Amino acid sequence: MAKLLWPDHPEAEVEQDVDSWDPSNVLVAERGPRLGGFIQLGERAYAEECRTSPVGYVEAWFVDEDLRRQGVGRALMAAALDWCRSRGYAELASDSRLGNETSIRAHLALGYELVERIVCFRKDVR
Repeated sequence: MAKLLWPDHPEAEVEQDVDSWDPSNVLVAERGPRLGGFIQLGERAYAEECRTSPVGYVEAWFVDEDLRRQGVGRALMAAALDWCRSRGYAELASDSRLGNETSIRAHLALGYELVERIVCFRKDVR
């Protein structure tokens, strides 16, 4: 399912990343024999415009397309808030790619505040 979230990343890289996740930080939406969605959470010392440290952070959030707009993503985010509260975090932060309008709309619909837009750069120095 993570491969659907990051289709532009090499498959081996996605698998290695998922294998490193702490299972206690991954919440899932089950649908019969397979998953319908997941949210992977973490802790960051800093997140843009957050007033506390550390903060809970949505590292990955995905819901199968046929389950979207049916409350699955909302339920995963509600569980993420409970996860944060149980660990003493005062804030939960998240991000999205600039062009991912589906994710941006979903965050805004759940009460997230858009706090910053950034453009990132890289340069190979080899």
